[in-house]
Amino acid sequence: MFQKFLKQLLLISRDNAFEAQTANMQKYIDTLSIEQISCLTKEIGTIPEYIKASSSLEKLYSKSSDIILSKCFQFLGLKSSLIHDRANSADIIAESNYHRYSLVADAKCFRMSRTAKNQKDFKVSALSNWRGLEHEYSVLVCPYFQYPKKESQIYKSALDNNVCLLSWEHLSIMLDNNVIEDANLSLEIIWNSSQAISRDSKLSFKNANQCLLPKINTIITKKLNIEQNYFTLLLNNHKEIIKQRANLEIKYCKNKLLEIEQYTKEQAIDALKKETKMEEKITAIQNFINGL
Repeated sequence: MFQKFLKQLLLISRDNAFEAQTANMQKYIDTLSIEQISCLTKEIGTIPEYIKASSSLEKLYSKSSDIILSKCFQFLGLKSSLIHDRANSADIIAESNYHRYSLVADAKCFRMSRTAKNQKDFKVSALSNWRGLEHEYSVLVCPYFQYPKKESQIYKSALDNNVCLLSWEHLSIMLDNNVIEDANLSLEIIWNSSQAISRDSKLSFKNANQCLLPKINTIITKKLNIEQNYFTLLLNNHKEIIKQRANLEIKYCKNKLLEIEQYTKEQAIDALKKETKMEEKITAIQNFINGL
């Protein structure tokens, strides 16, 4: 399913302005079933290496992940929509149909090759600010195994600002187990997990940065009545999917290296020029000077 999604992404990215591309991806994702969306959540958090960093294709990939996250909330029984044309804001708003609360959410995707992730990559504090007084909760969705495994400032920030640290894997497990909020089931405790952890735990100043994922997992399994061993098994299944993706990404990188090794001197120079974009930078600077 993920490969089909990527083919559609590439097809839509070839024409039109970004707004039109986003609209076309929205139309495509709206046609997908809950099973297909669940399949995408298992891989969408990992950006393929062939998508260039800061490229228009990466931008469309990121926007598509927002659309998929919004769709996940809808399948979980919430009203959800993307926020358009608002700078410095969360990407998604979701509202309960039964329990009179709303939340803002932000989707994150990372490359497997990106090893140095810090607090600004997760934007935990920003999510709290985006929530404001209008919404009760803030939800950050990242790849589960890309969250820091041990201590990190993002965990303390999540506790201080009551930001729920969720993962694509959590959403996949919820969708696969047919979790749907209704009059008798409120998912509010999940979105409010950081406050629940702060209230129920005696976290000292020294260990306030500790990884919160085990505690979040406990909240989710208790709320959804899922056995911990079964939940762990599902997470391990996700690990296998990630390992398969890793092999594909490594294969791409190795093939790219082999291709580069075959370059002539002229081809290597041309490739380096394109990569550094120095000629475009010179033109941009010259245009800036001419406009003074």
